[in-house]
Amino acid sequence: MFRKILVANRGEIALRIVRAARELGIATVVVYSDIDRDSLAVQLADEACCVGARAASKSYLNIPNIISAALITGADAIHPGYGFLAESAFFAEVCAAHGIKFIGPSPEAISRLGDKAEAKRTMMKAGLPVIPGTDGVISDIEEALGFARDVGYPVIVKAAGGGGGKGMRVARNETELKKAAKFAEAEARAAFGTAALYVEKFIEHPRHVEVQVVADEKGNCIYLGERDCSLQRKHQKITEEAPSPVVSSQLREKMGRAAVKGAMAAGYTNVGTMEFLLDRAGNFYFMEMNTRIQVEHPVTEMITGVDLVKEQILIAAGEPLSLKQEDVYLRGHAIECRICAEDPYRGFMPSPGTIRELNLPGGPGIRIDTALYRGLTVPPDYDSLIAKLIAWGRDRNEAISRMQRALDELIIEGIATNIDLQREIVRSEKFRSATIYADDDVVELV
Repeated sequence: MFRKILVANRGEIALRIVRAARELGIATVVVYSDIDRDSLAVQLADEACCVGARAASKSYLNIPNIISAALITGADAIHPGYGFLAESAFFAEVCAAHGIKFIGPSPEAISRLGDKAEAKRTMMKAGLPVIPGTDGVISDIEEALGFARDVGYPVIVKAAGGGGGKGMRVARNETELKKAAKFAEAEARAAFGTAALYVEKFIEHPRHVEVQVVADEKGNCIYLGERDCSLQRKHQKITEEAPSPVVSSQLREKMGRAAVKGAMAAGYTNVGTMEFLLDRAGNFYFMEMNTRIQVEHPVTEMITGVDLVKEQILIAAGEPLSLKQEDVYLRGHAIECRICAEDPYRGFMPSPGTIRELNLPGGPGIRIDTALYRGLTVPPDYDSLIAKLIAWGRDRNEAISRMQRALDELIIEGIATNIDLQREIVRSEKFRSATIYADDDVVELV
């Protein structure tokens, strides 16, 4: 087992990793930028190291400084959390070169699955259903136009690297496709450093359903049910739930077995998420695989009782899976609302500032993952996610009722947040009837 883990992240996920490691009896080191020196993760970790200035490129993406911090403090493993370096094959390689265990998949698996076009080819070879698309990245707009003429509109242009809804544009005719390719190329270059694009057939009104897989380094792999992430704004998730309200037990098993098959074909180890689009006829198609812990992992933990972060650590330490597929049992229903420091009623403008008042909800079935405290200053430099509010119930209706109560109890003053928007979403008929689709923009529906 590891003696000490360095946490190469910030905010609630850094705190989540510190807590999991402490329960396993493992010491932690948290790295931080100069503006995060007062963060809760820094305060609760056994050690902390400043790795640079507030800009992510100088701190949380500064590989030399992070590796130096690990070597100086004697950390024998690094947990990257999500975002920043979590899906960097190069960072995983550097960790290995310095004798430090990267808590995640191998660099080869990250590379294979991080390129969406290569990931599709891998899954096609494994026999998974894949959305019709170009064979790899497109060389020019004429190739994209030719593909669209063959499969028919609408199509969607996607960045080959990265995620988070960036570098994605839908086109319903040739004129729109030419514009979409230009916009997606510019956005992809700015966000991911590469303008490589590919094109897929766009499926109208699908559900975004993802399957959680866990694979150890001894050849064992299982799935832990699915999450429904259809409720999005501009292709970015806002509210998630597990299990999906539209997936039957038979379909769950079919999707789960496909996810395991795909993960094993890619040589995947540790915790990962296989993302699918599910059409109205019950057909599902592979989209991509996220090679890290997901923001929405708590809803899976709530319905399975499996601590996914602990599982990540144990697998990286060479331990076998703690359970077999037949041991997995889904209990009840869980919903997660992402709470962000942004103003939905002013174009989702970021809202940094100091937390003046804070009341965190509690009671039966309520969990909140956050690193907020009264007096903390939320900086403008990073992602706006500041908390994840999770409600569990014996069924979906009880989970919704508990989430409504918890949102009413949640008070964050000093900055603007999307709490009121989440209240509108959870109370909306579209959400309650589970008729929101991945190509909807939730803001237009509430």
